[in-house]
Amino acid sequence: MAAESAQTLERGLRLLRLLADGHGGRTPTELATSLELSRPVVYRLVTTLMNEGFARRDADGRVHLGFGVLVLAQAVQPLLRAAALPTLRRLAEEVGATAHLTVAEGDDGLAVAVVEPSWTDLHVAYREGSRHPLAKGAAGKAILAMRGGHTGYQVSEGQLQEGAKGVAAPVTGLPWLEASVGVVTFGGLAEGAGPRVVAAAGELATALA
Repeated sequence: MAAESAQTLERGLRLLRLLADGHGGRTPTELATSLELSRPVVYRLVTTLMNEGFARRDADGRVHLGFGVLVLAQAVQPLLRAAALPTLRRLAEEVGATAHLTVAEGDDGLAVAVVEPSWTDLHVAYREGSRHPLAKGAAGKAILAMRGGHTGYQVSEGQLQEGAKGVAAPVTGLPWLEASVGVVTFGGLAEGAGPRVVAAAGELATALA
């Protein structure tokens, strides 16, 4: 019985991940095909998730994520911030630039943690909770690049703030998280900023694994 319950839970989590992949709603038949499960099993999973608010069906019968996942997402953000702060603090001090963790929310990037360097005379003020399109700025570009299979760092200049330069790298190896670690500064970036950002993203991925 315990094994059966664990299998049901695993299937339900796989279904949620599928619904969260950004490709819109799916019919139960499409879900069954993608998950390699029978339609009756998928119907039972969808019904259970709908009862708990984690899934919903539109007028055409397509299944989408339910708004109940927002409660979970709001609870996760403080945990992400707490886990990221030590890495971001080291990165900001070493590079001399404002360090940040950005997560994808739809077509936007959301800054969930920001650390400013303590020893510089001038640095970029970047608010936690700031949003910007993923297509603009190094942080969003790194997330989009990861979706395309590229895990190196991305750079940008003046796309979000005039005169600001940024470099960011994706946090890889975590199927449940689309995020990047980056730094932004006025003037030139410190030598080795790109590889250091990649290393920081790796450190955070290890901490969250």
